[in-house]
Amino acid sequence: MDEIIHHLAVFVSRLWQIHIFGEGNTRTTAVFLIKYLRTLGFSATNDIFAANAWYFRNALVRANYTNLQKNVHETTEYLELFLRNLLLDEQNELHNRNLHISRLLENKKVDIREQKVDIGTAKVDIGAQKVDIERVLSEKGKEFSVKTTVHVYRLFEKFGDGGIFGRSATMELLGLKSSSASKFLSNLLQADIIEAVSGQGKGKYRFKT
Repeated sequence: MDEIIHHLAVFVSRLWQIHIFGEGNTRTTAVFLIKYLRTLGFSATNDIFAANAWYFRNALVRANYTNLQKNVHETTEYLELFLRNLLLDEQNELHNRNLHISRLLENKKVDIREQKVDIGTAKVDIGAQKVDIERVLSEKGKEFSVKTTVHVYRLFEKFGDGGIFGRSATMELLGLKSSSASKFLSNLLQADIIEAVSGQGKGKYRFKT
């Protein structure tokens, strides 16, 4: 049964990854999986999907996301836990925090010997909030394709601490053509994930806090 569970996890993650369903890809993938499992003789229902919708979506992302520089590799282990609960009535805990990769992305170190702060002129905004990219995507990017989601993570890795970026930087970082980069940034603007920045030249953005 372990082999069957793994096969199903790979199958559904690859199906979701190619974004075969134009609208509501994650929801439609869940419905397709339920119907597919029923043809195989399983009594699959929507209950676990409804109760763990965001975990299911994040498990699909982790099954497709790789960042070798940060030692993050695609894995179906989280999706397999979900399927074991669905098909074998196991009670594995499905916590979104177990899927988070922010701690792996926040590894920048500051050399206090090289950086000096003029306390007479510099001001520190102690109320500034750091962007929680997982929360932002859970609220605003639920229907992003896996490719777009991965692009968001990569852009956040580079500019997530208040960095300013534009189309050229996005093209270089993500390997996109001009039109694709423009569409990508437009989608992030419409989803209210980034905001335009004034005083930095035309077409400059940053992640919203």
